[in-house]
Amino acid sequence: MNVIKTAIPDVLIFEPRVFGDERGFFFESFNQNVFEEAVGRKVTFVQDNHSKSTRGVLRGLHYQLAPYAQGKLVRCVAGEVFDVAVDIRRDSATFGQWVGVNLSAENKRQLWIPEGFAHGFYVLSETAEFVYKTTNFYSKEHDRGIIWNDEKININWGVKEPILSEKDSTNRLFEEVEYF
Repeated sequence: MNVIKTAIPDVLIFEPRVFGDERGFFFESFNQNVFEEAVGRKVTFVQDNHSKSTRGVLRGLHYQLAPYAQGKLVRCVAGEVFDVAVDIRRDSATFGQWVGVNLSAENKRQLWIPEGFAHGFYVLSETAEFVYKTTNFYSKEHDRGIIWNDEKININWGVKEPILSEKDSTNRLFEEVEYF
């Protein structure tokens, strides 16, 4: 497994070694020891989620407040997405900064988004299936969102009018949300 650092040091890309032949391919998609060595701490995942979306759908930017903050290990198992993590840790040197990575069934990359980050993705392919592990359970009372096109964060999604859920279309501005 190749671990790639991003512009925000706590957000990591995991790129598997893929073994392929005329029959297909094999790769190790997760190894607890490799993962914990890369992130520098013990991490317990408690829930796996799976979504399917069509081209042009943007989901996010989502996060949960403590004590239900979630770290996420995300990947795209069908299609392709542009995946984004935004640092919302008030005391962080990278507070308010974002990193974006293309994740696809083809590149098989995963992105580690620790607690203290907002997360979202935009579907680039006709459809995309997105799976992720979380370090905490969903809590409606602690669920929060930042509007996808916030000018202060200034994410370059490459789109002007994505398809949004009603909930995501009413997310708040970065300056108005609760941080870590």
